[in-house]
Amino acid sequence: MDASVVAKEQLLSIIERVERLEEEKKGISDDIKEVYAEAKANGYDTKVLRKVVSIRKQDAAEREEQDAILDLYLTALGMVK
Repeated sequence: MDASVVAKEQLLSIIERVERLEEEKKGISDDIKEVYAEAKANGYDTKVLRKVVSIRKQDAAEREEQDAILDLYLTALGMVK
C-alpha cells in the first residue's frame, strides 16, 4: 500500500473520530443545559450552581489558597468587616 494512501486513511480516521466526539460533546452540553433549566425551574440560582460545580472540581489546597487570596483582596478593599 502506498504511504500517501495510508496517511490519507489515517487522517480521515482522525477527522471522523473528532467529528463523532464533537457530536457527543454537543449532546452532553445540551443535557447539561437541560439540568440547569430544571434547577432554575425549581428555584435554584444557576450562577451559584455553576460556581459550586467549579469549586468542586478544585482540590482542597487550591481552593484554600484561592479563598485566602480572595479574603486578602476583599480586606484590602475594605469589603470585609
